[in-house]
Formats: sequence, structure tokens, C-alpha cells
Amino acid sequence: MFKSIRKTFLLIPATLMLGSCWELDQEVLDGITQEEVNNSNNPVLIDVLKASAYSRIVGSWGGHNSIWSIYEVSSDEMAIPQKGADWEDGGLWLRAHRHTWQASDEAFNNSWAYCYTAIGEINNLIVSYRDVQALTAELRILRALVYSWLIDSFGNVPIVTEDDLEGNPTNNSRQEVFNFIEQSILENVDLLPKTDTKTTLNYYSAHAILAKLYLNAVVYTGTARWADAEAAANVVINSGLYSLSSNFFSNFATRNGGSTENILTLPYDENNAGGFNLVQMTLHYSSQATYNLQEQPWNGYASLEEFYNSFDDNDVRKNSFLVGPQFAADGTRLIDISAEADDPDGQPLTFTPEINMLAPNAFRQAGVRVGKFEFASGAASSLSNDYPLFRLADMYLTKGEAAFRQGKTGDALAAINMVRERAGMPAFTSLTLEDIYDERGREMFAEASRRTDQIRFGTWNDPWWEKGQSEPFRALFPIPLQQINANPSLVQNPGY
Repeated sequence: MFKSIRKTFLLIPATLMLGSCWELDQEVLDGITQEEVNNSNNPVLIDVLKASAYSRIVGSWGGHNSIWSIYEVSSDEMAIPQKGADWEDGGLWLRAHRHTWQASDEAFNNSWAYCYTAIGEINNLIVSYRDVQALTAELRILRALVYSWLIDSFGNVPIVTEDDLEGNPTNNSRQEVFNFIEQSILENVDLLPKTDTKTTLNYYSAHAILAKLYLNAVVYTGTARWADAEAAANVVINSGLYSLSSNFFSNFATRNGGSTENILTLPYDENNAGGFNLVQMTLHYSSQATYNLQEQPWNGYASLEEFYNSFDDNDVRKNSFLVGPQFAADGTRLIDISAEADDPDGQPLTFTPEINMLAPNAFRQAGVRVGKFEFASGAASSLSNDYPLFRLADMYLTKGEAAFRQGKTGDALAAINMVRERAGMPAFTSLTLEDIYDERGREMFAEASRRTDQIRFGTWNDPWWEKGQSEPFRALFPIPLQQINANPSLVQNPGY
């Protein structure tokens, strides 16, 4: 067993607040011999290095104060109602839902640090293993994936590569970031495998990144790339590797590694790869007894009534919500008692579509909860469900929208009806942009897609429940104030 080597890498500038120096140490190299370390082309070592990079991506994507959270709560899908002091959180989530957030709000800084820490570790690996072409090609596309989140969230962000490990980086324009993502993928994609590698990038998941990048090009650059979005989606659809799962919810099950539909996933594991704690974030305190959970949930994230009601009762995807009377695992009726309540005779627990208010005194049982991902009996605070970053259904919807925006209604109908019919809904015979927007909402609920879709379809600034008209500049999140204070070369986004 390898026990002596410790290889230390530089991080990108400390002014990006990326934490302490990352080390490829014993935990990463366990079981690797000295000879294997010396041979940089050794496939065993390459797999270890790749795992160290991907583990940072898995990180806390699906956790509280994460990109997933800020995307969902700022959209018309979800809110976190304040229940007295519970979920007050300094007003962070109220501001997120109402689009009145501040540049100092911690969720933005956490999301920024999550992305740039991953970029830093990827850059370190590229520096040390430049001669391993297949590895560095995959790492450059993995870095492009992270930048796809940054361009969508913050827009004008620093491009930091393996050649930029010192100094205070300044913002690049959104167009420059777009070009960097596109170029990183196009120059390296042919070196990726064309096999079904769900937890690491392959040729087709790289094209899925391109498809979504091109779909939103009109937002990012002002120039539409609909034909390119359709072409990239077609590469995935026509690969022959993926098919729509007959059971929609099998894609989100605790053991979903065998999904025929998921293209690229984050492989969460409650014991070895935590960070996806939806079970804690959405369920009521008393729901612990429903699933025999190891810890009591926090009673937070709930879907908006109007969004819930946008689903037809015959749509199988309406089962993505937990609604109505709630029961313990043994069938007894649950009672709405909070962790702090001293009243043993609370009301029977019933999740209601209506939420009486966002703050300050929302009812503890108000709001349907997120049930799209399976909550296994006895689950820990972090789920073991693999989180799908890309699914084939999204590629069909991407193809359909891109085709429709080019006037190719027949192609659009064929693609979108593939998804719609799987949900048990009748096929569309005609199509509007509103139909496509609504179908994306129903299919992609709780997959961090809605905010991006709302911006592209022009509904982001519209008022909805407990939210007024947004200022246009809110389509970009602010560069975190903590980062600007640390790096004077950073320039704040307009409006903040």
C-alpha cells in the first residue's frame, strides 16, 4: 500500500477565497504504488485523479445554501416560508424568493466558492498531468461544466485556467466566458469515450452541456444559437445509449444507477458522498416517522400553489409532490408538532397546496413538499440518490424548443410528445412557446432548471406569489460582496 507520497498543488488566488491548499494525500492515493504514481499514464492513477476532481463537483450541489437551493427558491417553483423564528435565516430565503437579495447574502458566496474551488482543483491536476491527454481533455470539459453554472448565475466572471494561478483575476465578459466554455468542449470532446459513463463525462454528456449552452446563448450573448442547440441535442438523442425510462420516478430512486435515461449524474451516497440533503430540507419535523429517518427534518422547502396546480391530475409527474394527510410508517396519522412545541395535542398533519403567507407566521404544514426523489426508509440526512445533471428527457425538450424557435413545428411536436406521452398525457397536436415552457416546468421540477427557463422565456421579472415585479438586472446574481472585498480587481454586476 502506498504510504509516503504527498503531492501538494497550488490553488488559484487566495483572493477568490477558496480555502486552504488542496493536497492529493494518503486518502486519495490509498492503494496506489510508487511505480504507479511515477507512471502518469497509468490508468489506475488516472481514475484516482479523476475521482478527486469529480468529488469536488459532487460536493454540496444539492444541499442547503447551494446553487440548487438559490436556483429553486428564486424561481416560481419553491419558497421557504418563515415559521416564526424557524427559517428566518436573516431574511436570506425571503429575499431570494422576492428577488430583493443582497450582494452579501451567504448563499451567493457559497455558490461562488463551490465553483471556484472545483476549478482550482481541476487546474492543479491539469498543471501536474499535462502530458496525459485524455485526462486533461476530460478535466477541461469538467471545468467548462462548472463555468456553465457560473455564466448562468453571475455572468461576468473571471476565467481562471491552469496558466493563471497567481494574481487577482478580474471579470471576463459573459461573451468571453461563453466562448471559453464552447471552445473547451469543442477542442476536447473527441477524446472522451463514447460509452455510457454516468458519473463521469463522456462524448455525449459533453454535447448535453453544449446543447444547454446553445439553448441559452441568446441570454448569455444576445445571439440565438437554436440550430446549434438542436444539433447538439441530436448527438445525444441519436447516440443509441439512452432511452426514456418507462417509469418516470425510477430516474430519481435511491438506487437509480441503472437508469436508461440519466446521462450524467452526481453519485451521492449517505455514507461516503453526502451533500444531497433534500430529505431534511423539505419534509416536516413529524415526517421522520413516515420514513423512519435517522434525523428529524427541518420543515423548509415547499412548492408554490400555482405551480402545483399547473399539473393535470392525470399527469404522473404530479406525484413529484407530497400533499394531503401524512402518516407514519405504521399507518397511524401524523400530528403537526414542531421540535419546539410543548403542545402534545397538535393538529393532524396535512400538507396543503395553499401557503397562508411567506412570512413571518406561515403554518408549519402549509405547502406541498418535494417528493420527486425517493426518500428511502431509514435514510440519513443526506440521500443516496444519484442526482441527474442531464437526462434524455431534457435533451428531447431542448431539441423541441430549439426546433420550434426555428419554425420546425413538426420536429418540435415529435420531440416534446415523447416526453409528454411518457407522463401519461395526450400528445400535443399544435404547439406554442407557452406550451413548451409549461412542459419544461412539469418535467424538470426540482432539477435546478426553472430559473434558467424563466429568464429565457421572459417570465423571470413577472410577479408571482409573494413576489413583485423584478428589476431586469436581477437576471444575474450579484458577485458576492465577500469576494469583491477580498479581490479589488473584481467588478460588481450592474444594479448591485
